[in-house]
Amino acid sequence: MVDDSSNIVDWVHFEKSRAELGGGFIRILSYYREDGAKSVAAIEQAMHEQNTVALVIPAHTLKGESRQFGAEPLAAVAELIEQTARFCIETHRFPDELVPEVVELRRLWSKTIELFDQATNPLQSRGPTAGGFGRKVTNQGFGRI
Repeated sequence: MVDDSSNIVDWVHFEKSRAELGGGFIRILSYYREDGAKSVAAIEQAMHEQNTVALVIPAHTLKGESRQFGAEPLAAVAELIEQTARFCIETHRFPDELVPEVVELRRLWSKTIELFDQATNPLQSRGPTAGGFGRKVTNQGFGRI
């Protein structure tokens, strides 16, 4: 399997943000998770309702917050949605052409959060230990009888 995480997250930028935010990093990342999920849902709802104006603010918010953590591909899709929606407001039309980007936005959001979780939660990055040197091989995990 090819590791595409560097295509989704700029890890140098991510680690720089982590260092700059220090002890507040995990808390701010949790706000990003909440706000981002709301933004993606609001964008999807606006598309379903064909509400061009309602696309702008959540796309703008997601763009800025994603860039803070190095999620540039996600930010780029959000920026395209925002800019297209702003243009369509001026020309009084709905941006039907954004449907593929909104679908891609959901995919990128899910993958980005998965990668952030792996990078920040050591329990998620470790797989279950099945056997190995000095360990009895069983089919039971911790706490099981």
